[in-house]
Amino acid sequence: MLLIEERCPTQSTCDAVLALPFDLRQKTRLRTRLVGGEEVGLFLERGTILRGGDCLRARDGRVVRVEAAPERVLRIGCADVHALVRVAYHLGNRHVELEIGEGFVRIAHDTVLADLARRLGAEVVEEMHAFEPEAGAYASGHSHGRGRHGQDGRGQDAHGHDGHGRRPGGDDPHT
Repeated sequence: MLLIEERCPTQSTCDAVLALPFDLRQKTRLRTRLVGGEEVGLFLERGTILRGGDCLRARDGRVVRVEAAPERVLRIGCADVHALVRVAYHLGNRHVELEIGEGFVRIAHDTVLADLARRLGAEVVEEMHAFEPEAGAYASGHSHGRGRHGQDGRGQDAHGHDGHGRRPGGDDPHT
């Protein structure tokens, strides 16, 4: 089995390709196969999210390029920008992974959210497509040792807030 334990700088050429849907590109411990069929074991730093085009270095020195595999997603579009922003707001309020494109948003397939978007006036189309959602406000494409809710070892995010938006000793009268 080919062992992959580290990322490497993006390369113009690679020795192999690893195609994964988004849910598997978020796993740091995974047993899978390269596009050519060779078995692979991923052992990456916790918190790593792989994006299409990322490169990994296998223990034997080979460079493996990550591809975002096509998966079942929903493309959501609206007649005008205001309506699309409204749909994106409601999806974001539900903490949905969201890819933003020119005149549309894309989410993982979900019938409940598809119905919500339609009720808000959106056109929803099911498609097979690579899914590359936004990284998020505090993400930088790789882990910086932050845990749940982007917190550091003190239980605070980059702005000194806890997981509930409060600053210790500041905003909450109970601290």
